[in-house]
Amino acid sequence: MFHNHRMVALCTSRVYDTQIHSFIETLNEKLKTQNCSLLVYAINSDIYWEEEKISAETAVYDVIPYPYMDAIIIMDEKIKSHTVTNRIIRNAKAAEVPPIVLDGYYEGIPSIAFDFKTGFEAIVRHMFEEHHIRKPIMMAGIKDNPFSDERIEIFKMLCTEFQIPVTDDMIVYGEFWAEPCRKAMKEVLDRGMEFDSVICANDIMAINVCDLLSSAGIRVPEDVLVSGFDGSKEIYFTTPMISTADCDILLMANETADAVVRIINGEKFEGSLITPKPVPNESCGCPPVTISSHIMLNLFNNAFYRHQDDMRELYRIASDMTVSNSIDEMVLNLVHCDMQDVICVVSKSCFDLSENYFTGPFNEDWAEDLSVIYDSEYPPTQTVPFEKQKAKISFEDRLDEILSSGYPLIINALDYMNRPIGFVCYHFDDYVITNYSRTSGITSAIGLGVGGYVNQAYQKDLHYRMEEMYKRDALTGLYNRIAFQNIFKEIRNNRDNHNKPITVIMSDLDGLKYINDHFGHADGDNAIAMLAKALLGSCPFDAVCSRFGGDEVFCVIIGDCDSESIINKVNRILDDYNRSSGLSYSVTTSSGAYTTSFDDDYDILQALKVADEKMYEVKKTKNYVH
Repeated sequence: MFHNHRMVALCTSRVYDTQIHSFIETLNEKLKTQNCSLLVYAINSDIYWEEEKISAETAVYDVIPYPYMDAIIIMDEKIKSHTVTNRIIRNAKAAEVPPIVLDGYYEGIPSIAFDFKTGFEAIVRHMFEEHHIRKPIMMAGIKDNPFSDERIEIFKMLCTEFQIPVTDDMIVYGEFWAEPCRKAMKEVLDRGMEFDSVICANDIMAINVCDLLSSAGIRVPEDVLVSGFDGSKEIYFTTPMISTADCDILLMANETADAVVRIINGEKFEGSLITPKPVPNESCGCPPVTISSHIMLNLFNNAFYRHQDDMRELYRIASDMTVSNSIDEMVLNLVHCDMQDVICVVSKSCFDLSENYFTGPFNEDWAEDLSVIYDSEYPPTQTVPFEKQKAKISFEDRLDEILSSGYPLIINALDYMNRPIGFVCYHFDDYVITNYSRTSGITSAIGLGVGGYVNQAYQKDLHYRMEEMYKRDALTGLYNRIAFQNIFKEIRNNRDNHNKPITVIMSDLDGLKYINDHFGHADGDNAIAMLAKALLGSCPFDAVCSRFGGDEVFCVIIGDCDSESIINKVNRILDDYNRSSGLSYSVTTSSGAYTTSFDDDYDILQALKVADEKMYEVKKTKNYVH
């Protein structure tokens, strides 16, 4: 519970997919009637059960505020990673929040699932019984994948039932996706294998099989029958339309909403099964089954053409963010019409330039220091940067406000170079699928922009530090001679400095030879370093301090200054050091100063010579042991 909102998190992928979009809308509308707010945490890529290569964008599930949640819904088959699902379940249990898994089975966790086995068997049995296929090929999914293996076993069972011998070459693997499927089908054609039907483990492969067969001059369904599975809406926009088994996502959404409400109210729920409905269609030779497609076709067209324009603009935004000179300048680039209904939250640790966030050791606590950097409702301006505004608002404050709209929130992870850096929260006041379709591109652009900025800021900082290292004397930290010469050129070229007073103070360590001879060169170096420290601590912040050579250091000051006070302060700092050092010798110095007016004829070497002479006049008046 968050304030007066019951909170439900949905963990899924690809919110712009028509099925997921419909699921979210139906689920949210039903949850709203029970005072439940829906937050959708989504990734935008398919992991495809590659447990060894978990994408950084799955970190979106780590930013779920579990203690505020009343229930967690996990669409396991959409996330496609047991590792990730188990991580969500562990986090939910730790926060004592009940999880529900959709299309997956985890011990002790309630599950709502499509009975894929029964549904797949129904459409394949239709092919055997109604169309009397005798030479089928099975276009399976990924090898050793449980969903694919189950469908292979059903195919083998039905072949045996209808007295068709099963051989290894009857089963090929299209990996549930377009290109692998086309490659597998082409290999079948190249082998010259005879077949009268292709049984596909999902609709995407069935669509591609039909297309490849058509390109090879093989007609569907006249020459070869094809079936798919899972009820993808794309099958109604193909020629021929694909025979399938419809996994009714809206039925699952209603079932899920009912289960969530029961669990929140303390009722027992152990799980349920939903049987997919066979939909014979043109690809198996049955009469066409259509839906009211013109509205959906318009939505697809709008999403496609707008997508092209958006991608060009988003690329520009990401590029401008990358080359920004400050965080404020970077954030200003997000003020754009494509960034409406957007809240961007980033880990402050990625802006720490002490080491490269993306190549250094991974900070496991990255999500503990999140901060809003952009909110489209509170856009930054040139005069009022967001850094100054954000003290007025926080993500929790905004969360209470945007949840009151009654529409679900969509949350994507921000990542760069496979490192999580934060998340984006979208809060649309509608269910328009074109808005949902934009989230992937916007998230990618912001991730590229923020990550690119951090990366180039680190490179700039590293370059600066390397430059400073070469400019500075290693022992004293003062500028070396070459660096001083370059800096003084800049001072001379700045006309604002002309006709101002310019002061040179030269300091030389007293008795360095004595320290080196009696205590060692390490102590001598320590004495030189202490003199440099005293000079730096006594001069104005804009003074240029340099090591002249050996034990001589000097500073150049533009503008009015009291050189005598500076020299006295140097001596006081060294006196304080001598009283507390416990050393058998004292670190003392002699200093000389020379002030004149800065103009085109000013000779810095001559000024240094005059200050040096004055310094030696002071040194001659001192009595100390050499």
